[in-house]
Amino acid sequence: MRAEPSCESARLGLTAEERHLLDEADNFAQRELAPLAERMDNEEWWPPGLMASLGRQGMLGATVGHEYGGAGMSLLQAGLVLQAFARWNPAVALSVAAHDNLCANNIFVNAGEDIRRRYLPRLCSGEWVGCLGLTEPGAGSDALGSMATRAVRDGDVYRITGSKLYITNSPIADVCLLYAKTQPGRGSKGITAFVVDTATPGFRVAQKLVKMGFRGSQTGEVVLDDVVVPVANIVGKEHEGHRVVMSGLDIERAIVAPIVVGIAERALALSVGYAKAREQFGQPIAQFQMVQALIAEMYADVAAARALCWQVLAECDAHGPGAAGRGDIHARSAAAIMFCAEACNRVLDRAVQVHGGSGYIWETEINRLFRTTKLLEIGAGTTEIRKMIIAGELLH
Repeated sequence: MRAEPSCESARLGLTAEERHLLDEADNFAQRELAPLAERMDNEEWWPPGLMASLGRQGMLGATVGHEYGGAGMSLLQAGLVLQAFARWNPAVALSVAAHDNLCANNIFVNAGEDIRRRYLPRLCSGEWVGCLGLTEPGAGSDALGSMATRAVRDGDVYRITGSKLYITNSPIADVCLLYAKTQPGRGSKGITAFVVDTATPGFRVAQKLVKMGFRGSQTGEVVLDDVVVPVANIVGKEHEGHRVVMSGLDIERAIVAPIVVGIAERALALSVGYAKAREQFGQPIAQFQMVQALIAEMYADVAAARALCWQVLAECDAHGPGAAGRGDIHARSAAAIMFCAEACNRVLDRAVQVHGGSGYIWETEINRLFRTTKLLEIGAGTTEIRKMIIAGELLH
């Protein structure tokens, strides 16, 4: 069962090329990723070689230039791929977003030519898996101001000590875009971004975390014990990593939104199918007006979320990476992920209600989707932080 009829994309103004990309990614995900979803959720299992397989399909390095092995897509096009993936396997979509956007795209946009040449081709091919090392045990929403990880310069290298928590892909990562405080006492400033090989002595994953949702996407705690990183591996300018963080966070919020949309689309499709097939009192429950109301409300939320998500991605493309972290796009990207996440929460709540008892059973697909919803209101800045960003831009 497809998540949505293809005419939806036409109504919302996608080009023929974009519609084709969405359909092709959807077909691929239904064929290749959907069969993996149940085992990934049950066992918190990551399929060996999956990133390399996606790389061979040209589905990694979406927004990275062709000269580095990337696909050279727009952010909207990259979002459409993630949306299709999320319909059939949200865990893969989340890990690909972390690899492609949080790591590879940040390097492409902010790093110098030497780092790009050394790291991007292998990230785009899937030979290497990337992650982002930002959040810490004592710093979530205030990730910059409360950062405790320290990097001390020692000649041509930095020595990094500290820890990072809730790091998507860290148990399987080869490369980490890592943030550390290089000038203590400067609050949210005085931070530097580094590209770190995870095989570097002192870099270790202390534990793989067991999660409620997106269970196949590997998440861990990283401990850094005197990790030596060359100064040549600095991304952006020394002591100005906060600029890299802020530009990346806006794009992250915009690019996570289509994952949310894909999950909501699939939940709607499953609920429509279930309502038509499930019979009670001698007729399909689709004939009951209260079930019809739930389906109608879900449809409206999915349509609105999709439209805002695509619009903001297109705006991010038009503004370019230099506009992120401030101004209208700062508020718009926060609004997109906030609305999409809250809409998805409503959609999944109604979807489980339509499914009744079967929706409450762990092994069902709708239950697996339901367990993804809360992360979407927490990751990439909580709903409360998103509201503060929007209000701050409107009221300053």
